[in-house]
Amino acid sequence: MPPRPREKQPLPSLPALPTGNLDEQDEIITEKIPQSAYEPDNRPIEIVWKNVLVFIILHSVALYGLFVMVFSAQWLSALYTIILYQMGAFGITGGAHRLWAHRSYKAKWPLKLILVLCQTLAHQNSVIEWARDHRVHHKFQETDADPHNAKRGFFFSHMGWLLCKKHQEVKTKGKGIDLSDLYAEPLLRLQHKYFMVLMPFGCFVLPTLLPMVLWGETFVNAFCLNMFRYVFSLHATWLVNSAAHMWGSKPYDSHINPTENRFVSIFAIGEGWHNFHHTFPWDYKAAEFGNINWSLKIINFFARIGWAYDLKTVSPEMIKKRVQRTGDGSHEIWGWGDKDQTKENYESAVIINKKEE
Repeated sequence: MPPRPREKQPLPSLPALPTGNLDEQDEIITEKIPQSAYEPDNRPIEIVWKNVLVFIILHSVALYGLFVMVFSAQWLSALYTIILYQMGAFGITGGAHRLWAHRSYKAKWPLKLILVLCQTLAHQNSVIEWARDHRVHHKFQETDADPHNAKRGFFFSHMGWLLCKKHQEVKTKGKGIDLSDLYAEPLLRLQHKYFMVLMPFGCFVLPTLLPMVLWGETFVNAFCLNMFRYVFSLHATWLVNSAAHMWGSKPYDSHINPTENRFVSIFAIGEGWHNFHHTFPWDYKAAEFGNINWSLKIINFFARIGWAYDLKTVSPEMIKKRVQRTGDGSHEIWGWGDKDQTKENYESAVIINKKEE
């Protein structure tokens, strides 16, 4: 009898290649490994035409939804669409990603319930499926076992990976990822078991009905706006897999593909600081700084009221050590006294309430 999906299965023998982020005790050996070892194989892409058709329909309706939002819908409906987008995005960033995929903080049941509802609203598969794919992505980033391997190009890593059959390496390595901690949570098991019932109602039916009932929006406007919200949120998440693995700086680890991308962070409410995140995946901030990190602000709010706790973060000393060791030199100066601070910067600074020593 095959193992149940919730159980970790033994991984097949792996090549001696670094697949995760570089740990502090590791030697930097990337340059000693032939680049061909990281290149994707030349397997033929098997397109899933049903998915292609679904995506064409979704994007067509979403484009009309954008037109409706600008020229036809009530202002309340437009505001409602933006709020729903933020809620769904936080279900992914604060819930499926930072809480469950990485266990970077802990949450009490009211916050967990909110996060599961918001993640269902976003509809990017159940939390368990989302976390499984993401854990595989981190462990085998930019290899054939990475579900959205950026080495296959922007379109593949952005959305093409959802339009074709999975590489066999993704399936094989995915079976070895431990999900027992996720299956141990009744709320996640419930969502996963009944996702195909909960998702249509939570993502499409209820969000469409509410503006019709509460302020008399038309069905066409309400439905198309919701589809625009849904597709836009998908692209915001996909940009983390594509753009934030291709364009930007690498101040923390120049030996990996993920980058710091401010543009992505705006739309993914704080998930674009990807070089930091792949270097320190256990940090609940998923970034060093708090600017353009709406997810961080929401988690901090719940921490203040006691619903989020055990927030794990990286010490400034560890960050500084890592930047000096593997960064590409693009990191901002540390503050007053940094060796890169210019003489003009020192001389032009205004020091208030200075104490003579």
